Amino acid sequence: MSGRSVEIVDVSARDGLQNERQIFSTAQKISLIERMVAAGARRLEVASFVRADRVPQMADAEAVIAGLGHLPDDIVTIGLVMNKKGALRALETRIDQIGAVCVASDSFAQRNQGQTCEQSVDIAIDVVRLCRSMGRPAQVTIGAAFGCPFEGEVPPDRVVAMAARLAEAGPVEIALADTIGVGVPSQVHALVAQVKAAVAPLPVRVHLHNTRNTGYANAWAAIEAGAATLDAAIGGIGGCPFAPNATGNISIEDLLYMLDRSGVSTGYDLERSIETALWLGREMNRPVPALLSRAGPFPARPPQS
Repeated sequence: MSGRSVEIVDVSARDGLQNERQIFSTAQKISLIERMVAAGARRLEVASFVRADRVPQMADAEAVIAGLGHLPDDIVTIGLVMNKKGALRALETRIDQIGAVCVASDSFAQRNQGQTCEQSVDIAIDVVRLCRSMGRPAQVTIGAAFGCPFEGEVPPDRVVAMAARLAEAGPVEIALADTIGVGVPSQVHALVAQVKAAVAPLPVRVHLHNTRNTGYANAWAAIEAGAATLDAAIGGIGGCPFAPNATGNISIEDLLYMLDRSGVSTGYDLERSIETALWLGREMNRPVPALLSRAGPFPARPPQS
């Protein structure tokens, strides 16, 4: 795979922080985003426009976006929404791209969004069309695509059919989310390949969690199957507030280590990413879950004199 490139969307400020009990200030979130931009992130999920009583960490979505100031022209900020009301909030801000969400099982869709699976697809389609009519691009993520915490296995054919319907609305991409971290490489490879064929020429993005320690193997399988983009969070922080026993996203710096040494380019700076993970650990008053910021890169860099 040497010589290939893959895009990494930084989800630290949204999916990374949303499950943290410690409420981060608007200034801390802005600093995190700016540090990730300096580390090479070019697409960043920076906020979600959801009810503050359900996800308190995201209560300052508008303030975060307003406080970012002028980012470089090649930066794309993403705001997650669950419905048309959230989309209308997002469209009132300077957010560059809207991220709609639907869910591949009824039980999880009800807990996450108060909808059935089919309703969540219909609403995501409506959000994409609304955003396009307002001149703003939108994407769609299919949550629990690799398994549901309440229903167990999710039929791949259901996910493929959902993706095909969503693609007709004209999103910029379709994302498959292993929301609870149950996927394994063979499953990820197979589903990514099926969805890629069903939605072509739209690109496929993959959102992975490392709950059962398969996240990085799954990332490699996704790339091999043709995924154009991977989501990751600095330090491996994060998780879904509505998924039992949820743990973090795959880590940007740990993912970079694997990809850099495998000849896959990402545009990120590994050293700056490690520095940001260490900074975040200090802000959280505990080490981040990921490993590279503890072990260090290899070959080890000699200390600077």
